[in-house]
Amino acid sequence: MHGGAAVRGGYGGAGAARKGEGPRGAPDAALAQYVNDRPYAASSLLAVALGNVFSSAMRGVCNARPERAAEPLPLRVEVPALPARGGARSGPDLVRDLFEPLGWTVTAEPVPLDAEFPEWGDSRYVRLVLESERLTLAQALRHLYVLLPVLDDAKHYWVAPDEVDKLLRVGEGWLADHPEQRLITSRYLSRRWSLTRQASERLELVRLAETDDSEVEEIDNAVEEIDNAVEDETEAGSEDGTGNGSEGEGEKGAAAETGSEGEPEAGNQAGAGTGAEEKPTPLAVRRRDALVDALKRAGAGRVLDLGCGQGQLVQTLLKDPAFTEIVGVDVSVRALAVAARRLRLDRMGERQAARVKLLQGSLAYTDDRLRGYDAAVLCEVVEHIDPPRLPALEYAVFGAARPRTVLVTTPNAEYNVRWETLPAGRLRHRDHRFEWTREEFWAWARTVAERHGYDVQFVPVGPDDPEVGPPTQMAVFGLGPTDEKKEAKAA
Repeated sequence: MHGGAAVRGGYGGAGAARKGEGPRGAPDAALAQYVNDRPYAASSLLAVALGNVFSSAMRGVCNARPERAAEPLPLRVEVPALPARGGARSGPDLVRDLFEPLGWTVTAEPVPLDAEFPEWGDSRYVRLVLESERLTLAQALRHLYVLLPVLDDAKHYWVAPDEVDKLLRVGEGWLADHPEQRLITSRYLSRRWSLTRQASERLELVRLAETDDSEVEEIDNAVEEIDNAVEDETEAGSEDGTGNGSEGEGEKGAAAETGSEGEPEAGNQAGAGTGAEEKPTPLAVRRRDALVDALKRAGAGRVLDLGCGQGQLVQTLLKDPAFTEIVGVDVSVRALAVAARRLRLDRMGERQAARVKLLQGSLAYTDDRLRGYDAAVLCEVVEHIDPPRLPALEYAVFGAARPRTVLVTTPNAEYNVRWETLPAGRLRHRDHRFEWTREEFWAWARTVAERHGYDVQFVPVGPDDPEVGPPTQMAVFGLGPTDEKKEAKAA
């Protein structure tokens, strides 16, 4: 099929199927076997037929003329009878909303219930004509394959989990940025909530990767393959310094190469313990304790854990009833899945579940969902961000979300000489883009505070070595009284 190709679906006469319809346009159970629109209107049946008959064309393959398959063609697609169900927004408007963003010129005319009785009004079907000179045949077929069952809002077969892979494969290159992505995903997957969420998370990764001009695997790398250890953890989690994963790997993390939770082995770390029988407290635990203490001092009840990774801090905060709402945010779908398992969200009581939420999102972009919280935590996150992108994170957190308190922890590069197992000049984690000295961190934090109207104080975390300082440094940002009043008035 080349220039001037026409694809016809349905057999007309859609008005003949106007009876025996139940809620949402589905055939009434008693009459469905006798009267329904499947033989007369385009639906998932036609979509499957297109996939079977034009499988190579849908893949963009043409053995005879391979160069032609990749070229835009003058296309005209006619669908004489297309169901356009959609509640308050249905008919021609819904059809245009779905096809026009994809580069089609759309002509969608309502099909009357009966042409001989115009006073009866229009049916729920439209006659559709699509025209374009800048799309390939493969793109056209993929659009139809997904959107025909979306407009029909029904499928003739059971929607299994592999439908998510099918949707993302056929929707590659157009679905992630479609303004009606949520509606398309939900309807294509027959409104199955778990599958829709899975597809939406994967599409968000695709969108972020395209925005950053990178591969999905580079973004969704917060955890490597996870074994069953997370599921076998006790409610207290793995706090012994030999546990799984890494703390706060956030935007660009990966499983730690050395030690636990992204830190090298302690060796003879100063202040880590004095006797062989005395077990040192892992730095990750000290870090969480310092964060909890700072949050309580600030009187924070509703807390964001930005770059929550595998959910260690979220788990700690949930144990304290002083924190009434905890929201973990991470760009990585895999990290959020591990966090959900760690927290046992699927088995959590209703009251406890109401206190916690896990969201997928990138800290490089503003997000209205993050506004209005008492505090935000960036625990071992900033060092995973490429320096040119730090201003975007800064604005998203301090300028747009603007919580009353912001806590930022990051490694102190000066302390690295105290890690016996860390070679000279090497960063603590293979995904760290930098590690700041105390002076560098203080300079960055003071600039951010001045720019956005915060005060800032610095708190050492871990043993504070008199020569090189603590292993972790923390900045505590707080809006001054005047700024808090302005924020409250604006809200």
